[in-house]
Amino acid sequence: MLTVADIMTREPYTLSPNDSLASARELMAAHHIRHIPIVSPQHTLLGLVSQRDVLAAADSCVLNPPGEPSHESYVALSAIMTSPVQTADEGASLRGAALHLHKNKLGCLPIIKGGKLTGIITDADFVAIAINLMEQLEAAEPDEDDFAPEAYDLD
Repeated sequence: MLTVADIMTREPYTLSPNDSLASARELMAAHHIRHIPIVSPQHTLLGLVSQRDVLAAADSCVLNPPGEPSHESYVALSAIMTSPVQTADEGASLRGAALHLHKNKLGCLPIIKGGKLTGIITDADFVAIAINLMEQLEAAEPDEDDFAPEAYDLD
């Protein structure tokens, strides 16, 4: 059985609840990621900030009154993070994690071991698996030309 530990991203980029919205935006842009686990100094998962959270907070009239400069550097992630967060254990089945993401319309699952964040698995990871499986299936399919009647001398 494949487990989430087999494909998860180990040591994901993280921030603290006191980091700013601007820090989250910069980290996401620099590393092309859409989810940031928010952790304590002991690496305990406290929450999660998604790209959608960052965009919604930045577009909020409360944070950016019309005509005023952006206040992203003053907004703590604790104000916008999702908490509590649905998680999975490193030993969870890959299929089970995929079904959970799909059923609950989640973009990621932080992975926990012994109460500490050890990784993250995202919907993009499952898309990559699906692509790989499709390529393997296509490679295993017989070529249509191999079964054309003119390819065989039946006389």
